[in-house]
Amino acid sequence: MTETAACVGSFTAVKALWEVRIEKINTELRKERQFRQRAAGRLTLVWEERVSLTKLKEKVVTEDGRVILKIEHEEWKTLPSCLLKLNHLQEWQLHRTGLVKIPEFISRFQNLIVLDLSRNSIVELPTQIGQLSNLQELNVSYNKIKTVPKELSNCVSLERLELAVNRDISELPHQLSNLKKLYHIDLSMNQFTTFPSVILEMPNLEWLDMGSNKLKEIPGNIDSQRIPKQLTNTFLHNRHPVRMENLHTLWLQRNEITNLPEAICSLTNLSTLVLSNNKLQDIPVCMKDMTNLRFVNFRDNPLKLQIILPPCESEEEEEEQELYGIQFMHAYIEELLSRKENTGNNIATINNK
Repeated sequence: MTETAACVGSFTAVKALWEVRIEKINTELRKERQFRQRAAGRLTLVWEERVSLTKLKEKVVTEDGRVILKIEHEEWKTLPSCLLKLNHLQEWQLHRTGLVKIPEFISRFQNLIVLDLSRNSIVELPTQIGQLSNLQELNVSYNKIKTVPKELSNCVSLERLELAVNRDISELPHQLSNLKKLYHIDLSMNQFTTFPSVILEMPNLEWLDMGSNKLKEIPGNIDSQRIPKQLTNTFLHNRHPVRMENLHTLWLQRNEITNLPEAICSLTNLSTLVLSNNKLQDIPVCMKDMTNLRFVNFRDNPLKLQIILPPCESEEEEEEQELYGIQFMHAYIEELLSRKENTGNNIATINNK
């Protein structure tokens, strides 16, 4: 019995020893297999990046001395990190690529002058975009952006900002008033219910499109800045500083505007004013003095007066005449003044009796 027990004990010890050795060998084999897989993965990644970089380089062109990355109608939902090797690019034009995210490494492209990513599926602007101090034009129209980061105000060279047809943007950060060079903004087809106050603080703004929003009014102080109390006396003998005095084009079509403030007549450089498809009932009389106004459109508004323009003398004149344009505006104002004068005369006659 003693010999049998000794044999069993020896066998158990040998078995345990072999199990430990086998487990050790299996562990080493797993580590080697994982190492090979990681190495293969790295090799695959390197290869894919080389392929991507080659494809990207094929999309780089030079136009008017500017190095541009042009991609259209190709699927690039994300941009590979190998793009950093092209950080000398001065312009991106990526249209209809399905891009869903602007990479955070965008801040490394310090030579960018134009960033045109319109007609994609971008959902947000990264805060890093504010580090592009040389950026002059940003176009992210026709995307899915909902908010504009305050960091965009650090793009001090920005001149054009295109945010049209994102459909959900409803406000702008007040910090954008730092964009002193900005002269062109397109905010059409979004969810603005009021004029963003920051727009009124942009001294060089020339072109503004807020069509197809939900605006109910144009702010009554659109033409003048607030004057601090301590400076009130200083301005007693001077005209108030005029806001938006450089504005020459204003698009407000397809909103819910019910009336125009007389302050709009102070925008003396305004040459184009589009107000079609609103809820206007009248035209301010002072608009007859807006001598720089060349094109205006009041079509599809429930105006109180029905105005019929005199017949045109030639077909060319008829083609040039806009039914609800500048001629219509002047005729409307003349009719309005005439009716007010007649009403005043009638009241005076009654009083005399």
